[in-house]
Amino acid sequence: MFGETFLIGLSFAGYFAGAIICAVGAVVVLQRGDRARPDRQAQIANLALLALWSALAATAGAFSAYALVTETSRILVTIWLLLRLFANDGRDESMGLVKPVVAALVFVELLQPLLLLVAIAGDNDAMVFQIAMAMRMLGAMGALVLLHNLYSGAAGSSRLLLRSSAIALACLWAFDLNYHMLAWLGAQPPALLSALRGFAIAMIAIPLTLGASHSATQLEFRPSRKATFQSLSLLIVGFYIVSMLVIAHSLDSVGGDLSRFTQVAFLVVASLAALLWLPSQRLRSWLHVTVAKHLFAHRYDYREEWLRFTKTISRPSDSNATLHERAVKALADITDSNSGLLLAPNEDAQLELVARWQWGTIEVPAIAASYQLAGLLEEHTYILNLDELRAGIDRHGEAQHVPEWLITNNDAWAVVPLLHYDRLVGAVVLARPSTQRPIDWEDLDLLRVAGQQLASYLAEQSGQEALMEASRFDEFNRRIAFVMHDIKNLASQLSLLARNAERHADNPEFRADMLVTLKNSSDKLNALIARLSRYGSGQLAGIEPVDLALLVGKVAERFKHGHAVELVRQDECEVLCDPEALEQALIHLVQNAVDASDAAKPVFLDVTNDGMFGRVEIIDSGKGMTPGFVRNGLFKPFVSSKDGGFGIGAFEARELVRTMGGQMEVESREGLGTRFCVKLPKFNTERLSSTSDPDLQSEVA
Repeated sequence: MFGETFLIGLSFAGYFAGAIICAVGAVVVLQRGDRARPDRQAQIANLALLALWSALAATAGAFSAYALVTETSRILVTIWLLLRLFANDGRDESMGLVKPVVAALVFVELLQPLLLLVAIAGDNDAMVFQIAMAMRMLGAMGALVLLHNLYSGAAGSSRLLLRSSAIALACLWAFDLNYHMLAWLGAQPPALLSALRGFAIAMIAIPLTLGASHSATQLEFRPSRKATFQSLSLLIVGFYIVSMLVIAHSLDSVGGDLSRFTQVAFLVVASLAALLWLPSQRLRSWLHVTVAKHLFAHRYDYREEWLRFTKTISRPSDSNATLHERAVKALADITDSNSGLLLAPNEDAQLELVARWQWGTIEVPAIAASYQLAGLLEEHTYILNLDELRAGIDRHGEAQHVPEWLITNNDAWAVVPLLHYDRLVGAVVLARPSTQRPIDWEDLDLLRVAGQQLASYLAEQSGQEALMEASRFDEFNRRIAFVMHDIKNLASQLSLLARNAERHADNPEFRADMLVTLKNSSDKLNALIARLSRYGSGQLAGIEPVDLALLVGKVAERFKHGHAVELVRQDECEVLCDPEALEQALIHLVQNAVDASDAAKPVFLDVTNDGMFGRVEIIDSGKGMTPGFVRNGLFKPFVSSKDGGFGIGAFEARELVRTMGGQMEVESREGLGTRFCVKLPKFNTERLSSTSDPDLQSEVA
């Protein structure tokens, strides 16, 4: 009882929906259809009669006299529509061979009203129903054959115009054929198909309406990759569930005491396997690759890839992600890589680590790659296929310059250069995707173009930062000029006061104290002026041999009443430097290490002699710094990782060391600590260089 009620309600809803959609379709064709098409009137009449028949079927029933007469009318109009459709091809005047078939179809359909009269007048309803269904079945078969022959003989250019309407008519007659065949075999209308008949009419009305549009030739079914992937995923899930049920039913049909237990156990195991396997990233990646490889002309949907690329760069999902990290993610998303690194050239054209994206396990040395590799990437704009290098394929001589840490790490997949106006801005190391596959031409083309776009973003950011830094320096220079002017005036006044007091003071004790105080103040101010005047000039007060171990010991002694600073080693080493400037640079570095360390963790100083240079290492176990900050913020004035820091100490220390002919290196890991290394030329090395053969130097130069 419930099933019959449900089918009646479903049938009413279907016919009602069919009436609405067909009526809307008729209005759309009337207002917006191509008025030059010869099938326009037939399309409007067909949709209008479909709407009327659906309305009568919903209100009076599909087998009422009004509905049956209207159904005959709409079938005749559909045959007329078929003929007018092929008038678009200019072949309506030469279809004499099919006209007898059309006449036979019309004759068979015109017998339906006569059968209706016989049924009304007599009591042979069963026999009349069987004859009516058989005639409708034969009519549908003849219409399908006619449609097939006419469409097959149409010109190729006309098939685009006829495609939507032909598909709709084929679906309509195929549904009618099945419906009337089941009704003829069962001697009664099939309940389920009767309930779905209205929905079928509603669905068929959509392509009929689209086919009557003037832009029908431009319509093309192009499912997106996302829709295709989701559809295939649903099919896989559905197939898996059906397979589970079939196997479970088969186990149940075996019988026996253990059949029920075996059936339940199988369903539990299969469900757990589905929960673990179906959502896995590996399966999704494999399905993505398979769909792109076999269902589409290209692996990548370039529009979707570019939209995602732009969105990743412009609007980060993680508010803490820097532009460098977003750049790695944008490139990794293209190839479905799970992680990546960004390397950038330093002042010596060597590649250094700038940013990581989800790849914290890989160990990257301070100098990630040599300047020769950077030059090859810049010269050849070549994407390094690391699997080819591991297989011994060397295209441009890069094998000898690729660092060992990239070759030995099998997760490293490719190195993409980022070029801006033929200048290497950086290089992205991509991790291997979840699905194993080789790099092909489509990967190379898309990664090369995306890399150029990324390079422009990074170059623009660098230019913006340079402008901001220049602006801050300009402001700093203006302020320091006023400060130096005021201090210079004060020093002159104090010097004059000291000279006058020396001449005119009457009290010898007062005069002595005043002279000492004023002279000390004057000396301090003059020393400050001398130090400030040296900033940016590249000049120091005096270069002389200095005992490096002794000077470092003085620096450690300076901090003895505060944070623990321990001397690990004090090799004898005499270097050439300005002792005041070197002490100032070391104080800056030690103070930074103290600020970054916990109170219980000491800072270590290590003085060594490697034969050519004297080395001072300042090592702390503090918070550490990110590669991006080391490269882009550590040695930039007014940029500090400390709250309230001015950001001038590390910059000043490096500039002082460079002015003395030395070098400064830094290595840092977040959560582990930082190591600064100051290298200065030894006194003997400098003397050997200055006394070398001038002719040999000239020849080398």
